Amino acid sequence: MSLLSARHITLAYPQNGSLHTVLQDFSLDVAAGELVGLMGPSGVGKSSLLRVLAGLAKPQAGEVRLFGELLTRPHPRLGFVFQQAVLLPWLNVADNTAFGLDFAGQPKLSRDERRERVAQALAEVGLSHAAQQFPGELSGGMAQRVSLARILARRPDIWLLDEPFSALDAVTRSEMQALLRELVSRHRASAVMVTHDIDEALMVADRAVLIGKRPGRRIGEWRLSLPHPRHESLLQMNAERVQILQALHDARSDSRQMESVEFVI
Repeated sequence: MSLLSARHITLAYPQNGSLHTVLQDFSLDVAAGELVGLMGPSGVGKSSLLRVLAGLAKPQAGEVRLFGELLTRPHPRLGFVFQQAVLLPWLNVADNTAFGLDFAGQPKLSRDERRERVAQALAEVGLSHAAQQFPGELSGGMAQRVSLARILARRPDIWLLDEPFSALDAVTRSEMQALLRELVSRHRASAVMVTHDIDEALMVADRAVLIGKRPGRRIGEWRLSLPHPRHESLLQMNAERVQILQALHDARSDSRQMESVEFVI
């Protein structure tokens, strides 16, 4: 069953007096308990699609449905993690985690319930010791852990993540990938994660979807069946890696608009 579905999405932005199309006739379904890795080079509309799925951008054509209902605005059953952690500098870690509980549509909680939610969320991301610290005292990895804690405190059904670990060093990024996979599985959540790193998608996703060309279109999809964690089995997925690279190469050959591509392999 699809919890979140996008049908025939076309999205364009004003540019130099005309509309610049970034997505064209794109469809995607997200099933219960599934983590979808949304891959592609820079500039093909991955982040734009995520904003449409979150109700933050309205497409020129197509529709998004959440649990069968038309989605036209941000919804409390959706959680969003940005590429850079969005933390309020005057709030400590605990209060930043609780901030999402004040969003429209969230159930009203007592003070004790809020405190318990925050404490549990921080414990799950390994930040109980940092509850009273402020954003300026945190490393990049710790800041993104707070972003995940904010989602955990809100308990949405679907997590949307826009290249959440791209700014982190390799070791921290690997740790955060493993943490994300563990949290999604533990909470039986569904998730869509944007990435331009093939190995990141192979590491954490149940299904990898490749966007290519401009405007962005789906050019490939792979179901990734190896069990988690995959650190020791990533080499076994070399066939999928080769297929993804071939699909990307074929798309580039078909489109003169994609002369320069940034993609991590």
